Order: sequence, then C-alpha cells, then structure tokens
Amino acid sequence: MHFAARTSLSPLLRSTCRRQLGTTLTLWRLRTLATAAAPADGAAPATAMNRAEVTLKRFWKTVGIETRGDVLAVTLDTRPLKTPSGKPLLVPQSKRLVATLIATEWENQETLIKPHALPMTSLAARAVDAMEDEATRSAVRASLLRYLDTDTVCFFQDYPDPLVRLQQEHWEPLIGWVREEFDVELHTSESVMFRTQPEETKAKLDAVLKDFDQWQMAAMERAVYTTKSFIIGLALVLKRINAEQAARAAQVEVSSQIERWGEVEDSHDVDYHDVRRHLGSSACLLSTV
Repeated sequence: MHFAARTSLSPLLRSTCRRQLGTTLTLWRLRTLATAAAPADGAAPATAMNRAEVTLKRFWKTVGIETRGDVLAVTLDTRPLKTPSGKPLLVPQSKRLVATLIATEWENQETLIKPHALPMTSLAARAVDAMEDEATRSAVRASLLRYLDTDTVCFFQDYPDPLVRLQQEHWEPLIGWVREEFDVELHTSESVMFRTQPEETKAKLDAVLKDFDQWQMAAMERAVYTTKSFIIGLALVLKRINAEQAARAAQVEVSSQIERWGEVEDSHDVDYHDVRRHLGSSACLLSTV
C-alpha cells in the first residue's frame, strides 16, 4: 500500500479522529525513526533520517503500510519506521487506523519536515518503547496517580456563575462516575488548599491501571499530562467520554473566562486546538479498526 497522493486518504482526513490530530509535541528525534544498516566500520549509520535531522527536508518519495505477519509497519521508501530506542514501529492488525494515521503524518510532510506534526508517530512509539517494560509502567502509574491529589475536576469554585455552571456540567458527572464505577471515596474541595485523596482510592485506581495494555497506558499518560487530571484521562481511556468532552472538561476555567471577557487571540485559540490534538491522538490510539 503506497500513498502516491494525499487525496487517496481524503475519507480518513475528513474523519473525526483525523481532525483532532496534529498535536504539538516535544521535538522528535527524526534520525531514530527510519534507519538503514550500520556501516561495517562501526561508525554512525549514514541514514536518510540523519540527513533529515540536519536539513529538515523531505527525502522520501513514497509512504507505505506493509503487513508483516500479524502486525503492520509504516515505511518510507520501503524502510520501516523505528522508535527512538531502535525498535521497529509496529502496530497490531487491529489498529490499522493508527498505522494509516502515522503514514498520513509522514505523507503530509511536504518540503520541510515539521516534527511537531507527528503526534500519532510519537505516541505509538512511546507505547512500543516504554509501555511493555514493567519498571517503566510502574513509574508511570506512580506519576499519574500523583495527579489525583491536585486533580483539576476536584477543585470547585462558587463564583462566577459561568464557572459554576461549567463545573456542574463537565466535572460533577465524572466525579460521580469514578465513585460509582470503582467504589472509591473521592474528596472534592472549594478551597485551593492541598488535600490528598485516600490511599485506598489510589490503590484501587492503581489496580485499574495495572490492567491497561501498552496502548492504553501511552494514551493515559498523554491525556493526564494534557488535562492535568487523572479523572479526565481515565474517563477518556475507558471511553466514558470522547476527546471533545475531555477537552471541554479540561478547559472549564478558560471557557468561563472567555465567556466573561472574550477570547485572547494567539493564546486561547492556540490552546483550544492544542488540547484537542493531544486528546484526539490519545483517543485514536485506542481504536481497534
């Protein structure tokens, strides 16, 4: 399967998932994504990606998706993409949408390479590189659970009215869902003072994360870091809410400010799309089509 022209992907590009992608990410180390064999003298491999890192120019002509047993590989001029640690960037056959979105990202790199426009590539690589290692998973779980004590949705304010309304609309249903679904106590507060959640609650939610596969863990990590909320991230990964609902819950305070004072150009509008790109890529990573 080769992508001679982006028009062949137009149905996908019109999809809800595709519209939510394109997230701003940390700078991607391009040379690790597609490599050739190292030279015999042991020097650094003279790869096309090494050249791309220096020139930031597109060097490949075709982007493809190859079936390799029960997995899919995205290729640039027949060379498979690799992760930063050097592993082949392979996704299950059940995640053909993910492979297609990764291929689309690389096909959409035109004259100059834009590392920030590779959200699915980086997220899938994170899942492959880190989320099968139990030591890494344990560290990630501990990091994510710390967000419970300062979770965005657990700190309410009683003024102004638009904020109160948005909190009730977007936060209260999530808090009720967590309490009922996982039989846990969840503290909320109307003060900015720090208040820890019960250890039993953390233990129960940690057990939920332990059952996540590598794709769910990678999506959870990105969603929590984007929203500053363990609860929003969990609801998104478990498909209680979609990416748009997660974004609205994460931006309740900002939405209230905009409603009262108006939008700040090149600030609120940028954040609006950035959050949705992050959460959209997380949601799409969980797809099984």
